[in-house]
Amino acid sequence: MKKLFAEFYGTFWLVFGGCGSAVFAAAYSELGIGFLGVALAFGLTVLTMAYAVGHISGAHFNPAVSFGLWAAGRFEAKNLWGYILAQLLGALVAAGTLFLILSGKPGFETVGGFASNGYGALSLGGFSMTSVLIAEFVLTAFFLFIILGSTSKDAPSKFVPIAIGLGLTLIHLISIPISNTSVNPARSTSQALFAGGDYPAQLWLFWLAPIAGAIVAGLICKASKKCCN
Repeated sequence: MKKLFAEFYGTFWLVFGGCGSAVFAAAYSELGIGFLGVALAFGLTVLTMAYAVGHISGAHFNPAVSFGLWAAGRFEAKNLWGYILAQLLGALVAAGTLFLILSGKPGFETVGGFASNGYGALSLGGFSMTSVLIAEFVLTAFFLFIILGSTSKDAPSKFVPIAIGLGLTLIHLISIPISNTSVNPARSTSQALFAGGDYPAQLWLFWLAPIAGAIVAGLICKASKKCCN
């Protein structure tokens, strides 16, 4: 239960901090934090929670990460669905909290995009489904390479959260204009359900591509035996 609560809190913080920065702090033309600020916010949520609860649950905070670690032989299958449920609940509670805060704004009518992920007309840059699928697959795969490599026994353990947090920051710097950056099915699901419209219908991609990318990375690492020790 301690592990599941850690995953709940960690995923809550990722969605609340990362998506919250996009919803509240990126919209101001002069004082807003912009893409760079949102990217840093996502990276900082993982970095801080990895230090806070990583020793309890391993700091997955992401169904794709759990699948990737399982594929690499670093996570037991019996714990997979419990972790994913905790991650989804944490993301949904965070999105609900963001909704409650946003609804208190004067003149509030709708949440708009609510930092949701999308392709085609729902992509910030208008990128196609194929472009978004490739980006999410490749970026999640490299996120897993970073996680698996930095947590191997030969890597300096004290710097693991920094490597993973900065890796996620870089991923967002690349892909915010493409897909608004998912690489995390729980984060995508929570925002899409509150945004509504056409966003929930596109969720399949933000489950398929990140999980597939993570599993491929995990299998490569397991086969090479270089970052799975």
